[in-house]
Amino acid sequence: MAKLKKFSAYRNLERPYTRISKFRKKSFIRSTPPSKIARFESGDVNKKFEYKVNLMSKEALQIRHNAIEAGRQTCNRLLEKMLGKNGYFFKIRIYPHHILRENPLAAGAGADRMSTGMKKSFGKAIGSAAQVKIGQVLATVSLDKQGIKVGKEALKKMGHKMPCSCRIEAVEA
Repeated sequence: MAKLKKFSAYRNLERPYTRISKFRKKSFIRSTPPSKIARFESGDVNKKFEYKVNLMSKEALQIRHNAIEAGRQTCNRLLEKMLGKNGYFFKIRIYPHHILRENPLAAGAGADRMSTGMKKSFGKAIGSAAQVKIGQVLATVSLDKQGIKVGKEALKKMGHKMPCSCRIEAVEA
């Protein structure tokens, strides 16, 4: 089974190396893998709520789409269980635009026939990540006054799935 590479290799925010060619058509990454984030909004979209609870990043880094989806599932499950389907509105505020690449280097018997080493080392697209700045809002939960405690708990659980330390802030809508 293919295993995800440890994300510490991709975590830092750096300007991505982009392929430059004499021919414009070859200057782009050919394909992008599909994002694992199933939906960006859940709950009652039309209802106006009194309060908003935000999950904010304390660091500047990249967050892989797998982590965003894992956090979304955890947060949404708790909100739906405690407040019902219409008692909240949950929105993910970041999008994984940045494409992650990997140059697969083979090891073992017969690897020399498959591998090109560092020649043609642009790499294949393996996933996507969102580039996040310090203080940027990752997710927002809109709810009424009686649900603030549940909203904070749900976002705290989502924060545990993120590769950065986060803070939670409640504001009036």
